[in-house]
Amino acid sequence: MITRELGKNGLRVSALGLGCMGMSDFYGQRDDAESLATIHRALDLGVTLLDTADMYGPWTNEKLVGEAIKDRRDQVVLATKFGIVRDPNDPTKRGVNGRPEYVKASCEASLVRLGVEVIDLYYQHRVDPDTPIEDTVGAMAELVKEGKVRYLGLSEAGPDTVRRAQSVHPIAALQTEYSLWSRDPEDELLGVCRDLGIGFVPYSPLGRGFLTGQIKRFEDFEPDDYRRHSPRFQGENFERNRALVSQIEQMAADKGCTPSQLALAWVLAQGEDIVPIFGTKRRTYLEDNLKALEVQLTAQDLARIDEIAPQNAAAGTRYPEAWMGMVGR
Repeated sequence: MITRELGKNGLRVSALGLGCMGMSDFYGQRDDAESLATIHRALDLGVTLLDTADMYGPWTNEKLVGEAIKDRRDQVVLATKFGIVRDPNDPTKRGVNGRPEYVKASCEASLVRLGVEVIDLYYQHRVDPDTPIEDTVGAMAELVKEGKVRYLGLSEAGPDTVRRAQSVHPIAALQTEYSLWSRDPEDELLGVCRDLGIGFVPYSPLGRGFLTGQIKRFEDFEPDDYRRHSPRFQGENFERNRALVSQIEQMAADKGCTPSQLALAWVLAQGEDIVPIFGTKRRTYLEDNLKALEVQLTAQDLARIDEIAPQNAAAGTRYPEAWMGMVGR
């Protein structure tokens, strides 16, 4: 397995990581047995970076990941996140909490659910506008001193927030959505990370599954699939985005790879400091996605992709309006 370094502090991980969210939440029915088998297969194939969060489930995904790695802890760089607060009685509600006391309580709870003594990479999932980032990262830094966390990360933080956080404690990684249809980080965020020596971890590099080419109709989504409420999957937006994906499918066919492999190869080609985490709960898709590491994109290929999927090519925002206010703070 090819490896890459996140940040400048020695955190080395597999060039592709596995996002575990969909195994427990948001994308239809669960199959814990297949999810566990998928995590084990990922480790067998050399994937070291596993990504979860306390709000996935909520809380159940950390338990699933903990179960999967209990006999293989030394093979895993374990990443989890805190900060998004959900109401179990109304899963559509979202809040954000970055207060120092909440940071510490969340870490303790995650350690228990994961069944580990230390979290390798601990992210603030969303920035709390009511708590100075210096206070939140200061509390996270105390967890490092206590030996409960090894490296710190941020998720969906804006450039100024990233700079302020870095002044308190080294940030190893910034996690933000980045893909062929979500290229906003190219405006400023990627440059800031590179200036500060922070690794970049794109989530949803397959456009929440849309860039795989396997979603043909809105009706393909299960009734409890959150994508039914996402703007990019609604009405005219769906049709416009399907037209974009059809061009990606054609290029993939020309390259002799799958659309998923092409989309992942493109993200990987954006820099050696980038480690995408794709989500899947099935071994077949895991194995297909990892073959993206074998896809070589030429300068001509990259130019063609820029024509197919330039910035702002996707129709619709990536989250519902209420959730968009939680990103880029």
